[in-house]
Amino acid sequence: MINIHFKITINAPVNLVFDKMLGLTDKASYEHWTAAFNPTSSYEGNWEQGQKMLFVGVDENGEKGGMISRIVAHEPNRFISIQHYGILKGDVELTEGEEVEEWAGGLENYTFEETNGTTTVRVDLDTAEDFLDYMNETYPLALAKLKKLCEG
Repeated sequence: MINIHFKITINAPVNLVFDKMLGLTDKASYEHWTAAFNPTSSYEGNWEQGQKMLFVGVDENGEKGGMISRIVAHEPNRFISIQHYGILKGDVELTEGEEVEEWAGGLENYTFEETNGTTTVRVDLDTAEDFLDYMNETYPLALAKLKKLCEG
């Protein structure tokens, strides 16, 4: 896996950015910015530390799929860490095998820092080499959508 980094500054307080990014008050805000990855992007579960989370969407064939993850750390308005350990294919959860190996153990970390009402979001994530170009192209678009959503 390759670790990549992104950063964006949003002219909004950290509590608003954290809430909108995770969709805590309204899941639609999470779905809005993550639509850059998949127009049907959503999640099933909750953001509490130690909890299982499914990051889901529907593919071009109408098949539900996504990542099986756990929330490793959750420090409100400061930090969230997600570890991926499986793949969802339809209603089947795969946690071992060749398809899972390239993602298993990968982390997605979000750090939030506020200075004078402006929030910097830093993203550190592990990705499979096959997805490097996709992530480098799509993540900045997704973060720009988050910025626009938060700055309203």
